[in-house]
Amino acid sequence: MRALGPGSVSSFLKIILDVVFIALWIGLGAVALMMLAAILFSFNPQLIDDITIRTGSNEIQAGGPVLLGGLAAAGLYLGGVLVIVERLRRIFATLTAGDPFHPENVRRLRVIGLVLAGLEIGRYVVYGVGMWALPGAEITRPEFSPTAWFSVLVVFVLAEVFREGARLRREAELTI
Repeated sequence: MRALGPGSVSSFLKIILDVVFIALWIGLGAVALMMLAAILFSFNPQLIDDITIRTGSNEIQAGGPVLLGGLAAAGLYLGGVLVIVERLRRIFATLTAGDPFHPENVRRLRVIGLVLAGLEIGRYVVYGVGMWALPGAEITRPEFSPTAWFSVLVVFVLAEVFREGARLRREAELTI
């Protein structure tokens, strides 16, 4: 089976990314609706004071601000994944078109690398904010993930490979 062009593996993966993209938008919409509901219910605190969140063996009483903060963190995470999937969709569209070294793919890969790094840093930020906002809760410290940081480096190296491929393609087009 071919890797590039119509009817190839890349076109199949593009279809999967399209489905995931739609599902992420639905998930982001659901989080936004839950945030709106949390804001509206905060006007009558008795409605959401009984919500408890389980973290391992602990239970946290989740009032309006805690619930809203958790939903905001989930929304930001989904937004980051949405950006990654959207850029991957565009990259796979160029692969399906048979143009892997499209100059825009370099920028797309760099954005993916930055967002991956941002999501990983976001884990530490959410932990810090959680420890500050919920001083009595036992929140698990996020461990350093070499796999995540290796993925970030791989994406940046791939961006440079695509940049070099685009440069070589430009030079080949100038050759008669």
